[in-house]
Amino acid sequence: MATIGNTYDPATTAAGLATNYTSARQSILTAQTKQAGSAAAALTSLRSAISGYQSSLLSLTSGKTMLSQSATFSNPAIGSASAGVNATAGSYSFFVEQLATANQVSYAGLADSPADGGNLGIEFGGVPGFTVNLATANSDGNATLTPREMAAAINAEPTNNGRVSASIVTVNGVTQLMLTSKTTGAAGNISLNTAAVGNAGLKAALSAPPTQVTTGQDALVWLGAQGTGTPIAQASNVFTNVDGVTMTFTKAQAPGDTPVTLTVASDNAGTVAKVQKFVDDYNKLKTVIDAMVAPGDPSKGATPGVFANDGGVRVLQGRMVSMLRGANGADSLAAYGIVATRDGSLSLNATRLTSQLAVSPKGLDTLIGSSVNGSSSGIAGSLDSYLKEWSSSTDGQLKQRLEQNTKLQTSLTKRQDQLDKQYDSAYKRYLTQFTQLQTLQSRMASNTSMFEALFGDKS
Repeated sequence: MATIGNTYDPATTAAGLATNYTSARQSILTAQTKQAGSAAAALTSLRSAISGYQSSLLSLTSGKTMLSQSATFSNPAIGSASAGVNATAGSYSFFVEQLATANQVSYAGLADSPADGGNLGIEFGGVPGFTVNLATANSDGNATLTPREMAAAINAEPTNNGRVSASIVTVNGVTQLMLTSKTTGAAGNISLNTAAVGNAGLKAALSAPPTQVTTGQDALVWLGAQGTGTPIAQASNVFTNVDGVTMTFTKAQAPGDTPVTLTVASDNAGTVAKVQKFVDDYNKLKTVIDAMVAPGDPSKGATPGVFANDGGVRVLQGRMVSMLRGANGADSLAAYGIVATRDGSLSLNATRLTSQLAVSPKGLDTLIGSSVNGSSSGIAGSLDSYLKEWSSSTDGQLKQRLEQNTKLQTSLTKRQDQLDKQYDSAYKRYLTQFTQLQTLQSRMASNTSMFEALFGDKS
């Protein structure tokens, strides 16, 4: 008689049957969940790309012109200059008589002194600045106030606000308190008010005239020749007297020197760089969109983009291209060397741009325009206005699509939970059935063995 044996594992069999029971629905749900996740990531990426491009457009067109200006000195050793969008071409003469400097003073003869408390006043240009509590300056709490503790208290005083830096310098065994003003100009000259200092010895040392390591003084620059031009005095070495130009003087001239010439002129290289950024930023956004709507190519192993079958995103792709190709004539993008290729991306011919700027410098600004709210114009204005239909935080397409996709993902999560419960229920049911069958099979096998023992051939 044949022996009945166990040929299966109940748990493995139950898991396989439960998987078969839910596999069709699980495959569909897995695909939908993957697509929803990819859509969420793509929409977030698209929102970031559009927002970045709009910010770039605003930065490029927020000035009154796309044209760049340069500002240079005839003698670079005297200083440097930069021109903003409001600068007007021209030539100016300056003579730098003296530079602004920051005051630095030292107080010698300082030693450890009894911590008698009191207040030390710090003044700038004879005007009270802030007060240091010498009682709290004694940080270690012993009976002695050291110069280093006093310097630390000056630096840590909240009302100092970084206006003066205190340090200790030891020269030939003599301790000196060094105070340095953080601002240039005569108004930053430091003095001490010791009237409320408690310790007599410390008060005497701080009341003595300090050593002027560096005298604080205002800058003095002449518009024109020294002595005959117009004097300009100020506390800083950075001057903005020429509209749209920032000048930083770094060296004073000697009496009789020839004034330095500031030249403000068109900066073609700077303009080319701005236009190149306009081109590059557009191409960057277009690349993101192109990848999302790509049809794919199975023969090359290229998978379709997440929005390959999304008509709305394809419209976005087409509208951006058509906006750039719409302008024709003498002041078209192509006339300024900005050419759209067959796939809609842009390229820049710097030589053609420079040549057209010489013929029609204002045409570039009119063509590209501005994306600034309230003064939107040109290509930049049109692009920004259309992109706001997608990026608006109130009713933009991206907001609506993300909300719909989030609802879909929530629904898919609930469906997955339900399917998981169905799987668990099926698994438990199959496990119970096949465990019982296994038990019955074992009993039958045992009975078979017993019958064979009793009635089998014993020869």
